[in-house]
Amino acid sequence: MKKIFLLICLAISANVFAQVTDDSSYTKVGDTAPNFKFEIEKGKSVDLANFKGKLILINLFATWCPPCNVELPLVQKQIWDKHKNNKNFHFFVFGREEGWDKLTPYKEKRGFTFPILPDIDRSIFSKFAKQSIPRNILIDQDGKIIYQSIGYEEKEFQSLVKLINDKLNAAPATK
Repeated sequence: MKKIFLLICLAISANVFAQVTDDSSYTKVGDTAPNFKFEIEKGKSVDLANFKGKLILINLFATWCPPCNVELPLVQKQIWDKHKNNKNFHFFVFGREEGWDKLTPYKEKRGFTFPILPDIDRSIFSKFAKQSIPRNILIDQDGKIIYQSIGYEEKEFQSLVKLINDKLNAAPATK
């Protein structure tokens, strides 16, 4: 009887967790990605729509987040180092509630070479979710979300890497 009760409790807990995870996202795979303005470098803003026609990976993180600090070095090695010169790919990391004053030293200390950009007021984060980091959102050339993840799990991360590799290897090169 105790085993049955324990199994029921575990099943309910897993279901509650899944619902909380789903409820924290405002977007889903298949949605058109929301457009937003962001600072691409200090003092220079652009719209996400400027990058339509390219494969776009957005990572939402915070410098203090342990899973983010596990994931980002892998992103550097397995995604950015491989695709940074591909004209069909753009990658933007947004620091939730963090400005240039925290992000620039963080980037330098960690040796990251990809863009780490501020989202001081959560205006970008709030287009996609109400809570939970890290998050990865992959947007195809038509502006549709084709992949979304919450948190860091190695298996899920590897499926993101594979999807990016497959999409970029299938895409005709542009200059």
